[in-house]
Amino acid sequence: MKKIALFAITAFTAVSISAEAQKSNKKSMKKVLFVVTSNDKLGNTGEKTGFWSEEFAAPYYELLDQGVEITIASPLGGQPPIDPKSADPASATEDTKRFDADKVLQEKLKNTLKLSTVNQKDYDAVFYPGGHGPLWDLVEDRSSIALIESFYTHNKPVAFVCHAPAVLKNVKVKGEYLVKGKKVTGFTNEEEEAVGLTKVVPFLLEDALSSNGAIFSKGPNWQPYAVADGLLITGQNPASSKLVAAKLLQELK
Repeated sequence: MKKIALFAITAFTAVSISAEAQKSNKKSMKKVLFVVTSNDKLGNTGEKTGFWSEEFAAPYYELLDQGVEITIASPLGGQPPIDPKSADPASATEDTKRFDADKVLQEKLKNTLKLSTVNQKDYDAVFYPGGHGPLWDLVEDRSSIALIESFYTHNKPVAFVCHAPAVLKNVKVKGEYLVKGKKVTGFTNEEEEAVGLTKVVPFLLEDALSSNGAIFSKGPNWQPYAVADGLLITGQNPASSKLVAAKLLQELK
């Protein structure tokens, strides 16, 4: 009987320790909010746009594989649009191939949270993938503007890649543009001209952030380039997506 009782106590203790360890791991697990566009119209061209799949997939898996818990939100909630050009096989990467085959993530994307319902207190950082879509909705979205300000003022990293830094255009902290005096990068005027959309986009990202006092820098067209200035992390183009995620991970640690 004593042996049975001792075994029962040992087993109970082991289960209790395991449960506590799981709770501890859950508490220590970093949580990152991904914010994607709900806009699928490329201005008045009649063409479709959305978020760029590589700029979503590369950071998503870079963070996920390091044990980060990711939640996805969009202005309208539900399924966000993917830029059809980013789904072209010619643009495929290992990450986008993984994305295309990831049924769990596809289901998750169908059910993005409505942006107005999320709160920064539930997350450790926020990340915005690019694509041209955000230029027409997230730039002016009051929930997005307030959310970025809240993350930043609560000392949490805010990260953006390619066209996504454009959503900083109207973000202010203590009455000043968040980007004022900050080192940033993003999709450049030259790159916009190269894709033939300088007359289509509502504004040029490089010009807008520079006008707001940002210290804008850039690398060669289409090459990986990212800048971290404290909590603010920005990447230049799709090729910079992993680099932005790596810098975000460093900040989270």
